[in-house]
Amino acid sequence: MTAELVRGQNHPLPGARLEIRVSAERPVIAGATLNDQDGRMREEGWIAHPAQPQLPGLEVSRQAAAEHRLAVDLDALPDEVHRVNVLLALPRGEGGPARFGELAPPSAAVTELDGEPVARCTLTGLGAESAVVALELYRRHGSWKVRAVGQGYAGGLAAMLADQGLARAPELASQIEEAVADGRARSVAPAPAPHPSRTDGERPRETTVGGARGIADGGTGTAAPSDGRISYQHPNRAAGPPPSPSSPPLSASPSAAVPPVPSVPATAPGAGGGQGSGAGEAPYAPVAGDANGWSMDERLYNQVWDMFEDLARTVSAYRSAVDFADSRMEQELDKVLADPRTRVGPAADAARAEARARQAQLVEKAREVLDRDLGQLRAESDVVEPALPAAYARWDNPVWHGYEPPAQPPMAMRLGDLALPESAGLRIPMLVRLPLERGLWIDSGPGGSAGSAATGPAAASVVTPDEMRGLACETATAIAARLAAVHPPGDFTLHVIDPAATATAALAPLLETGALSGPPATGAAGVSAVLEQLTRRVDLVQMAVRSRATDALPPDVDTAEQLLVVHDFPHGFDDRGVTQLRYLADEGPSVGVHLLMVADREDAREYGPLLQPLWRALLRITPVPDDHLADPWVGHHWTYEPPLVPHGSRILTRVLSQVATARATRRTGG
Repeated sequence: MTAELVRGQNHPLPGARLEIRVSAERPVIAGATLNDQDGRMREEGWIAHPAQPQLPGLEVSRQAAAEHRLAVDLDALPDEVHRVNVLLALPRGEGGPARFGELAPPSAAVTELDGEPVARCTLTGLGAESAVVALELYRRHGSWKVRAVGQGYAGGLAAMLADQGLARAPELASQIEEAVADGRARSVAPAPAPHPSRTDGERPRETTVGGARGIADGGTGTAAPSDGRISYQHPNRAAGPPPSPSSPPLSASPSAAVPPVPSVPATAPGAGGGQGSGAGEAPYAPVAGDANGWSMDERLYNQVWDMFEDLARTVSAYRSAVDFADSRMEQELDKVLADPRTRVGPAADAARAEARARQAQLVEKAREVLDRDLGQLRAESDVVEPALPAAYARWDNPVWHGYEPPAQPPMAMRLGDLALPESAGLRIPMLVRLPLERGLWIDSGPGGSAGSAATGPAAASVVTPDEMRGLACETATAIAARLAAVHPPGDFTLHVIDPAATATAALAPLLETGALSGPPATGAAGVSAVLEQLTRRVDLVQMAVRSRATDALPPDVDTAEQLLVVHDFPHGFDDRGVTQLRYLADEGPSVGVHLLMVADREDAREYGPLLQPLWRALLRITPVPDDHLADPWVGHHWTYEPPLVPHGSRILTRVLSQVATARATRRTGG
């Protein structure tokens, strides 16, 4: 049960790895300070803020936002740290509130990594304060607790930092605010020196990423390229001249503990050299795998989510700037029209022209910042895409031509690409964790989502209903093939239901290669047999898990991960079949049975509200580019592009043939 805390109340923490989630009415700066036993900050390196987002055991967001997720690993903090103060501050800038009393009370919550809340508090009673200490995590008798603080400072960040013992509080506060204001938020203070009690041989700390896993923040460790080591410097963070070979590392980054791996540095095309905060900084050079993680795959996964976050932020900032410019121009024009004496004439024309010129100037400046950030992200994408493993790569990536069946499943898989209208061709891989937590629904209905932006209807309007159904089935085949390819041989079983046998052409790669061990189930009898088999497996595995007797499962129960592809639902399904399908969607993922449906929701209207829970349980994707996916973080509607195989490519058949051969070899013990 979640503890609702008021000022001064405390609550024990269940573990060392946590998230702190902040919610406010308007964008705020979020950070955290480390304090010793006396509640003092010993140095400037003991604060994580948007320009220095990462410390050992602590990661914060890099820009002002209305929603924040801060990652905390209490076991990774330096031994001298006894308190972690979570701070919020209002960014300075034209048009924003100057004190928290002008806003609805912000809230802060401590959650576990799966999003389960532990404690929360609402920071009521704030007035003239522009900065506030929201929560305090503190160590007491060897265990950690959280206390609701709510201590505000009318003097802002400077007063807050000075109160915690920082000598250069005004200078650091000014640098943080300037970095947030100009959208850089990258290079304010140097990273902290490694703690003497920690060694380079420590096992790196796992990074939390995306959704219930928090926000992906990359590593800040650096290494001198002159001695052949790999630099893990993030392209948008703390750029500076490289240290000499004899210099110690600048930070105790978890990434520094991972053995170096090959990666391809590149300079940003058209970026004009470095994008740092001052002269003399090193040229911008992105590196693949520049994020925390226990393996290269995890570092690339985290880096992809980092790119997603950066693109979301920079587009959000651009849209806000344009909205502000338009609003300001409308106010100035309304002021001209409000006075009948200035409504017409040369003075009125000059005022209107001046208002429009100011609006154009503000939009132009916002576009310059957006183009700069997009240039950095494109350069990073050009480096990251070729370095992605098969599970994360597009089908046209050369990595598939060197494919070999893996020995263990990956942590995630590419489900398509995401883009925004302003991203000018930049696509971010859409990675989903494995095993799948939700089933997938490929919408085969004509026209895509209602009310889509240009990318949605434009793509769907040129596709006939029959072509849409064909593309939907091709998308299902590509996703099923990727799932089969990224699992070890024998650890993944595929089932297909095609009641009217209308998907034979799209399913040909699965059938011809033997990746699908048997023909698709057809007719009412075939549908019933497959559903009975999978519901029985779910029931038996659930009972075995509850009774802790998984070794007592019947020998005919396939314990491999299962994927059921249902084509052209609801044709061929009676009421019992629909109920079984809902049961598999709800209960299957927890015991390794996953659902992928190809369906037009309009075709299922005869079932009425019976199927509403089924649609809500599935992640809807489309076989043509469509902007139906919305993130809860900044509210963007992302254009989703399905993971189709390039036209004329034989890579799918080649990969599936290797999958089938490896599976047969394992069965025969070869």
